[in-house]
Amino acid sequence: MVIPADLSAKILRLYKAERWRVGTIARQLHVHRDTVRRALAQAGDPAPASPLRPSRVDPYRAFILQTLAKFPTLTAARLFVMVHERGYRGSPEHFRHVIAGMRPRPAAEAFLRLRTLPGEQAQVDWGHFGHLQIGRARRPLMAFVMVLSYSRRIFLRFCLDARMDSFLRGHVEAFVAFGGVARVILYDNLKSAVLERVGDAVRFNPELLGFAAHHCYEPRPVAIARGNEKGRVERSIRYIREAFFAAREFADLDDLNAQARVWCEGQASDRRWPEDSRLSVREAFEAERASLLAPPEREFALGERLAVDVGKTPYVRFDLNDYTVPHTHVRRTLAVLADDRRVRVFDGIQEVASHVRSYDSGQQIEEPAHIQALVEHKRAASTHRGTDRLGHAAPAVLELLKAAAARGHNLGTITAALLRLLERYGATALQAAIGEALRRDVPHPNAVRLALERAREEQGLPPPTALRLSEEVARRDAPVRSHELASYDRIVQAAQPREEDADE
Repeated sequence: MVIPADLSAKILRLYKAERWRVGTIARQLHVHRDTVRRALAQAGDPAPASPLRPSRVDPYRAFILQTLAKFPTLTAARLFVMVHERGYRGSPEHFRHVIAGMRPRPAAEAFLRLRTLPGEQAQVDWGHFGHLQIGRARRPLMAFVMVLSYSRRIFLRFCLDARMDSFLRGHVEAFVAFGGVARVILYDNLKSAVLERVGDAVRFNPELLGFAAHHCYEPRPVAIARGNEKGRVERSIRYIREAFFAAREFADLDDLNAQARVWCEGQASDRRWPEDSRLSVREAFEAERASLLAPPEREFALGERLAVDVGKTPYVRFDLNDYTVPHTHVRRTLAVLADDRRVRVFDGIQEVASHVRSYDSGQQIEEPAHIQALVEHKRAASTHRGTDRLGHAAPAVLELLKAAAARGHNLGTITAALLRLLERYGATALQAAIGEALRRDVPHPNAVRLALERAREEQGLPPPTALRLSEEVARRDAPVRSHELASYDRIVQAAQPREEDADE
């Protein structure tokens, strides 16, 4: 912290001219004593150290320092118990305050300023920027940030997750924005880059390795707890929070990303270049662009891939939502390939469905053609069951349906009408009536009905009635076995007089 010049001058005047003590100056100017001492030291007149007052801890200082040298992380509570057993009778609160000043501190580490060549290095990291409420789903708002280490050019893209497909897509869009690829890209120890690390042994995410090999750059993780090695992307995320995202209003994710692109190409590129205040980041980037690797001609296949099981309904579940597939693919395992825009479903290499991706939850995203095809399939199945029943009862119906189809009649309506006639008149009468309709070359249910009515009148039978019994009555109408008539014959024979009785 830099002490203001007017405050420093006031401290020096009160100390030298007025002969005030350090504590008096601190109380009257409402500053800390260390600030007063630092101001005096900077002026070349440090305040004399005040003698330490005797303390109850003094006889035990050597023991405490020796113990802390062996066990630097030992708690003050445990040290208090050890010293108390050796005769110390001070309060625990004062002892804890004393230990805080005696505990060894790690030596301050100095760092060299890292300098990179143009096009040599880029740094990547995620930033968390709160949450977005989309319908009933609360999605995290993540920022993918890539910074060119030489020019400090920033690429910013917001996502609703930090999955691997979003991570790689951020790389691809950054390469397009920069017009090339850096030779080395630094990563923190996030799971998208490093799956496991034991000392210097690093196991990279295989998807990232394949992506890096495709774009011919070297993925390099920073050391554990060494955030300074990727300080440029860390400072860029802080700069994004303060200069771009703070008090930012946006309609949706697309609007936010559009504003981010404008900001990266405008304000973020026009800021001063840290290496030379006479240049801007934009000018440094133009000098660096030629040193970047050319992107590959063949695009890397992006998207989240996973296998999904389709149940008895034609839907696949992906990311909290259900998407329709053709009804012919139920009870199967399909593959989903999803990006930030669309969800595509594959059966092997064949794409069977494609939907706009939804970030809501519990939604059913339906393709009308899929639902209509299922409805028509159900209707056709019902028609086929009726046709099979008619074919078994009256085989001539197949010829009638063929003739009706040739004339463009509705086969479903004809099948339903013939089923009703079958229930009223029976199979034998229906077969004969259909044969008569075919002989007359009138393949229509009306002709069959007329033939049935004509045959009924010729036989003098009453009109048939369509009696529909309820399920309860139908269950009670159980079949009854008729009694054997031989018993009645025996009763009749027993009642007749015998021949000898008649002769008498």
